[in-house]
Amino acid sequence: MIEKSRRYGLGRGLSTLLGEPLNKHKSTIGFSSEVFCVVSSKKLQPGRFQPRRIFDHNSIDDLVKSVREKGILQPILVRPRSKDPESFEIISGERRWRASQIALLDEVPVIIRNLSDREAMEVALIDNLQRRDLSPIEEAEGYCRLIDEFLHTQEELAKTVGKSRSHIANMMRLLGLPEQIKNMLNDGILTAGHARALLTSTNPVFLAKLVIKNGLNVRQTEKLANQREKKTSKTNKNVDLLALERDMTKLLGFKVLITLNNKGGRILMKYSTLEQLDDVLNRLSNGLHGIQSQLKR
Repeated sequence: MIEKSRRYGLGRGLSTLLGEPLNKHKSTIGFSSEVFCVVSSKKLQPGRFQPRRIFDHNSIDDLVKSVREKGILQPILVRPRSKDPESFEIISGERRWRASQIALLDEVPVIIRNLSDREAMEVALIDNLQRRDLSPIEEAEGYCRLIDEFLHTQEELAKTVGKSRSHIANMMRLLGLPEQIKNMLNDGILTAGHARALLTSTNPVFLAKLVIKNGLNVRQTEKLANQREKKTSKTNKNVDLLALERDMTKLLGFKVLITLNNKGGRILMKYSTLEQLDDVLNRLSNGLHGIQSQLKR
């Protein structure tokens, strides 16, 4: 019996992408419509568009025990291979297929349907998202592949998978993180929320290790990242800029801070009383007169 409860509530849903409900009475393979049948497990091969790269061995072992006791309860979704119509490419259900091989099942139930490459990728991604089987990096790579290979826009993709455009954009930003942090995400040590908080950090790997060591939540991670960036921006000022700050502080008589950005910079002068402000204006005025006198000579 096909489990239908997972087919709804996410984007267009698998039922929309796959067409009409399965007709279980069909027993011959006809690729013009969806077909249910039983085939040799040797005729199945992993799909090219499987977004999932990490298969947990413990969960596979549990599934093997279930398959040995009750068989495969939900058919594997496949499509015929173009080079060999007698063999099939798995679109959804690779874990079940792997478990059936370990359990030494000769035959497995399948749903056969003609799907384009784009449809195969969409179905594989949506199915895994519904089951929450993907790591944040696998999810991001799936979105990126649909956009790069099948020319989806983020808006179109958001409608297809039932996510917001901002969610897709934020997930894809995770692909810019160092490999060490990607591995932490794949291993489940960090969450996507933690990783997003580290995106703007100049040393995300160092901060990620601190987060893991201290068991910080996402909000604490965001606070830590902001504090580190402020400290880094202060200590990263070049020697000339620090010298200029010291000279101006000495000249004006109170603290001067200089900050730089892409469009220039800012000079911040801190004074306590109006008398101090009046004094600095006089100093600046005298300095200007001195410069003018030098120019007239």
